[in-house]
Amino acid sequence: MSVKSLRKGDHRALAKAISIFENEEPRAAKLAKEIFPHTGKAFVIGVTGPPGSGKSTLIDKMIKHYRSKKKSVGVLAIDPSSIFTGGALLGDRLRMASHNLDPNVFIRSMASRGGVGGLAKASRNAIRLLDVSGKDIIIVETVGAGQSEVDIVKVADTTVLVTVPQLGDQIQTFKAGLIEIADIFVVNMADLAGADKMVTHLLGGVVSKNGWTPPVLKTVAKSGEGVDALIEALEKRREFLAKKNVAEKNRVEKIKAEISSLVAEKISKASLKELSSSKDFEKIIELVNKKKIDPETASEELFAKLWKKR
Repeated sequence: MSVKSLRKGDHRALAKAISIFENEEPRAAKLAKEIFPHTGKAFVIGVTGPPGSGKSTLIDKMIKHYRSKKKSVGVLAIDPSSIFTGGALLGDRLRMASHNLDPNVFIRSMASRGGVGGLAKASRNAIRLLDVSGKDIIIVETVGAGQSEVDIVKVADTTVLVTVPQLGDQIQTFKAGLIEIADIFVVNMADLAGADKMVTHLLGGVVSKNGWTPPVLKTVAKSGEGVDALIEALEKRREFLAKKNVAEKNRVEKIKAEISSLVAEKISKASLKELSSSKDFEKIIELVNKKKIDPETASEELFAKLWKKR
């Protein structure tokens, strides 16, 4: 597997390369360096929302639309992990199976493997690999676990929030977290009762960001109704990013978020390693076990001792 084969769009090489990052193999760091200069061409769309909102079916119709326009498409579907194997629980992706034989479509299920925020740990590099392989459009579908999906904004150029009618009080959850991250709102299953009410509800919570007012659209993913309007809104968003020079700002914010995350991870690993070999750790565990101090106080004391060594 080489970067040359990846740039030629070799799907076997692409699949192997994603696995390298997923499995955190030793050669992952070298591969990341090699692919990075060739990235930045694809348009990355994040699709998030609650389980059962029809995200996969909607993405299936989006793929069909983009393929009709001769655009190559890559999909990363982030799934919950099996507690036994660590693999993706929903890896079959049956709703998108009709595209399996299309050489210009690549669909990969990725296990979250403990990743928070709705994404898998290897998501960023997997997106870069799809970009390097020549995919024009990259769609990232999050786990769909609710308010924790906010990390999608750190990797996507545009975030689509999919919801459905009759969510009732659950809309308050969106207002508390998810609603702020959406660039486009989609009320799917709009043929059900309550769709117009949901649209009105969402319109009441829409907030303009950097001059962009998120549209609220209705779709019926099973029939494809409303998908053309969604694609049109995505293209308008893409044009907006270019005209307003927001894309550069977003790119810098994503780089900042990624580097901060990587540094924090390295500090965490180093600190835990140092902590596990510390005699103070065992002593404090014993004190907590005997109810002489509480866990919060214990963590503060250990942190203070570790920080003094820096």
